Amino acid sequence: MEAIEPTALPVCDPSSITACAHPAAPLDSVALEEEYVQIARDLDGDAPSHEAGDAYLAGTNALYHGGPIQWSFVPKIFSRRDLGYLAWIAETMGGIMEKVTARFVEDAAFRAHFGLDPRIEAIACMPNAFPVQIPIARVDIFLDERTGAFKFCELNTDGSSGMLSSTEVTRANLLTETGARFAERHALEVFDIYRACAEAVLACYRDAGGTSVSPQVVAVDYAESIVREEIEEYGRVFAEHGASLRFADIRDLRYEDGVLYDAQGPIDCVWRRVVISEMLEKPCAGADAFMACAEAGTVPIVGGFRTWPCAIKTVFAVLHSPAVRDILTPEELDFIQAHVPATYLVDEETDLTRFSDREAWIAKPRDGYNSIGVRAGRDCTDEEWRQVLAEMAATHGTVQEYVTPYASPNVEGGVAGIGRPFEPYMNMEGLFLFDGRFSGVFTRCGQAAVIGEFAGRLNMGCLVVDDA
Repeated sequence: MEAIEPTALPVCDPSSITACAHPAAPLDSVALEEEYVQIARDLDGDAPSHEAGDAYLAGTNALYHGGPIQWSFVPKIFSRRDLGYLAWIAETMGGIMEKVTARFVEDAAFRAHFGLDPRIEAIACMPNAFPVQIPIARVDIFLDERTGAFKFCELNTDGSSGMLSSTEVTRANLLTETGARFAERHALEVFDIYRACAEAVLACYRDAGGTSVSPQVVAVDYAESIVREEIEEYGRVFAEHGASLRFADIRDLRYEDGVLYDAQGPIDCVWRRVVISEMLEKPCAGADAFMACAEAGTVPIVGGFRTWPCAIKTVFAVLHSPAVRDILTPEELDFIQAHVPATYLVDEETDLTRFSDREAWIAKPRDGYNSIGVRAGRDCTDEEWRQVLAEMAATHGTVQEYVTPYASPNVEGGVAGIGRPFEPYMNMEGLFLFDGRFSGVFTRCGQAAVIGEFAGRLNMGCLVVDDA
């Protein structure tokens, strides 16, 4: 059967998704993915497609250490009805994040609950040139597709990575024989995450009063941290919208007479990809120039510094505290109680024995990112867990309720998966929000207690079934 050309599929329009708080359980995804797995089994595992998928990814920018990224053979498959539920989850949390951020900027007493470094606190209160507080975000959840129950894992508001891998793995899935046969049975759509994100960035520029017909947008990060391939892909999309996008190492920035420059010239708009904690760990003249520009408010900075409070691990503890009771509605408070895992800030005075049942807890550095330093108790020995807790206390980290993720049958998509049986892989969905609207999914799966890049996770594609 001829493979499906991914670019020929209709794009799922985020504006056509109606948020719905009450899904029918199980989600349609359960049966749809079981059907996909059965097609692969009927093809004796579809071994040639594993090689074809790797070959496709090797020719894209979705690489890891020079080779294809690790990907799952079975994509995440949602129906239109399922998407309504995901939209409700994402947009409800997005609304909460907007309110929390606004109060953080306005109220010094509220800011104190986050326990931020005074330097970060000051940076996070810098001016915002457009009305939306957090224009780009990804909220990660553990969703039990059998029951509809879910809990949040964390909130991301900076680079909100995963756009490149999600897009390219989806295309690899569609190029398989299994994917082609599944597509013959169903009306499929795909998300265009690049376009939705680019439009959100440019909307912020216009809302900030930007008037350039062809704005020069610059993604700012450290050269060693940026995913250059992702920026290259975005460059094409920004060009289609009449703008240009380039990368600038933060070290190359300078700010003179109200104009921000990189090594190539003046900048109309910044897309901040640099993580604030990393910026403070690696001080340089360029970072100083960047902060001076932000403080002056002369250049729109999308993903401005005020997005940081909702990205740090302490935010869940704040959400469970009395501090938010006069900010949020009763419905939002109930949402937090039901779906945000219990999270505790720890220090040298904390009685750590309450966390001795290591199977029930996961430790996360307060300002951590990209799963660095995250340790699940169930991945540790008793002695290792005691050491992890001691380190969290010494560094004022967090200890969070461990949520056992929903598992579904899968197998590695590359050549390493040939001949291997389908096994349970735990799922984590990242729900993209652009300008407050749910606009796509970045799903990962793994077999370790932490579904992270350094724990052998697989990146998943995402298909939308619209059989109505």
